[in-house]
Amino acid sequence: MKYIFHLLFLVFLGKFTFGYEKYHFQLSSRHNETKFLEITYQYPSTSLLLKAFRDNKIVQKIEVSVDFDESVTQQLTPNGFVLISNDKKITFSITTDTEEFIEFQIFREILKNNEARDCISLENANFYGGPEQSHQQYWPIERQKFKNYSYVPKNEDFMSIAERYWLNSNGSYLYVSFETPLFIEQKPKKELCLIAKQELPYNVDENLSRFQFSYFLGVGNDVRDAHMKAIEQHLMKPEGIPDEKMARYPIWSTWARYKRDINETLVEKFADEIIFHGFNNSQLEIDDDWEECYGSLTINRTKFPDMKGLVARLASKGFRTTLWVHPFINKNCNPWYEEAISRKFVVFDHEGHPNTTWWNSEEGKSSYIDFTKASAIDFFVSRLHKLKSENNLLSFKFDAGESSWPPVNPVLHGEPNLHPGIITRRFVREMSQFGRALEVRTAWGTQNLPHYVRMADKDSNFRLTNNGLPSLVTTLLVFNMNGYPFVLPDMIGGNGYYGKPPTKELFVRWLEANIFMPVVQFSYVPWDFDEETVEITRNLLELREKVVMPVLMKAMKRAVEDGSPVNAPIWWIDPQNTVAHGIGDEFLVGEEILVAPILKKKATKRDIFLPNGVWKDANDVIYEGNQWILDYKAQLGTIPYFILHEKAEK
Repeated sequence: MKYIFHLLFLVFLGKFTFGYEKYHFQLSSRHNETKFLEITYQYPSTSLLLKAFRDNKIVQKIEVSVDFDESVTQQLTPNGFVLISNDKKITFSITTDTEEFIEFQIFREILKNNEARDCISLENANFYGGPEQSHQQYWPIERQKFKNYSYVPKNEDFMSIAERYWLNSNGSYLYVSFETPLFIEQKPKKELCLIAKQELPYNVDENLSRFQFSYFLGVGNDVRDAHMKAIEQHLMKPEGIPDEKMARYPIWSTWARYKRDINETLVEKFADEIIFHGFNNSQLEIDDDWEECYGSLTINRTKFPDMKGLVARLASKGFRTTLWVHPFINKNCNPWYEEAISRKFVVFDHEGHPNTTWWNSEEGKSSYIDFTKASAIDFFVSRLHKLKSENNLLSFKFDAGESSWPPVNPVLHGEPNLHPGIITRRFVREMSQFGRALEVRTAWGTQNLPHYVRMADKDSNFRLTNNGLPSLVTTLLVFNMNGYPFVLPDMIGGNGYYGKPPTKELFVRWLEANIFMPVVQFSYVPWDFDEETVEITRNLLELREKVVMPVLMKAMKRAVEDGSPVNAPIWWIDPQNTVAHGIGDEFLVGEEILVAPILKKKATKRDIFLPNGVWKDANDVIYEGNQWILDYKAQLGTIPYFILHEKAEK
């Protein structure tokens, strides 16, 4: 018997009072009859209604836009069926079918000047995944709001991570193909609409009469199970652990403390201060304005007359050295700019213009390296290899890389239906050759690469919606649940933009939370405040070494083995706990430590929810899980954390 007969049936429900037809289709698992997709349509509706079921409960509901008339026919395929009305078609298939998990694919082709809109209900579930954001990095994410929002890695709203993945607390996920020119609209707590249309920033100049709208709907046994299946099916797992020393000891960056006012003397003085105060390091990172000009990738000999000697002196003091690097080349940076333009190593638009703008150029006075072109990649990376070898550098901190930096409507190479995100993916993959001590701040389907992904710049405040301290935790969760477990948080205390460096309280509270994340990065330093801050910092770093690191390294190794998050939401160890589903200000280290940082200004206590299990806090007090601990006290310099003492019996 063919597989298809196990999968589906058609029920014709007859005529309604006004002569309209109602159709009901079902695509079912052959291994577990409680997992199935139900599709209903009633003319003259403009949409199909999809309902994914597990154990007779709806776990995902989607309105699928169609332009069907009163006549709908069903055409069977080896693993599903096609619904046809006039010349309109939509295909429903089963891609994976086991007793524990089933995944469906919904696919159709859209005429170039048309669009399709499929809307996911956000009611009756919490949602996770979605994009990195600067001012609405909520967790769970159903409170976010978007309008006609292109879904590509872009600098707007610091959306450097834009994986097309949404997971819900019912144990179901949506994953949209890279080939779909995707926009989103979201009404908070109501619906998230996936919109496919061939408009900028996607490729609008190729002679393509149609484009595809394709996504996958997975149903697992619970939210954790569904996410693990999404890793297997789509997100991938890392191929290895990044540089372990970067996890074990702090990075010291010049950026937030000094901005562009750096030189050889200041960098060495910075290193001496770190040593004088007795702190360890993984490396010292020389940030902005070390180049002769932006894009030259050559040392400014006025500011750094002996970079190789400086790196050697830093090495003698126990420091490895990295440099900040960007993919731009400014118009006043010659002869490198003239070479890049003449040999077409930068991205041009369809009118032949290479002009773009970034934060270190005037309007239209820069160009962007074309990472979709082999010769341009060689132009960029060969100079980096030379820079690295001549100065004995460890690696680089790569900035930018999002698809929004080239000129509007760029001419890119490679698969047309992967533009513009393809330039981000190529950039990240090419930069990975510089070893496991590098960092990037963007990604697009690059979860398998064994390096750190840095959060976009954070601001020095206590407000979630102002890109402040609370967003450190929610961004951590967004990265992990998009398949990027090796997170490099931004500088302790934020970047101090707008002339507002962090206060002592903000610096310490930021450090408390960051201690339990994969990397600790300083730029503002504790001795900028007072001796108490220095002592608090030492104590917290000692806590990291003794308590956090064994669990953190175990979690990083597990991430390589099966793709598990390093810092998961707390429902990860209690996936059916509906209270845990809604918690966005706590997180886990592996599966053994729960962290509940103080994230509010002037707060010295907070309420904490513990999922199922038996937990022990830093004072060896035992707590039964699945309850709220109210008004848990934490003075400045202490952070509430709990170690899983005993797992709850199932």
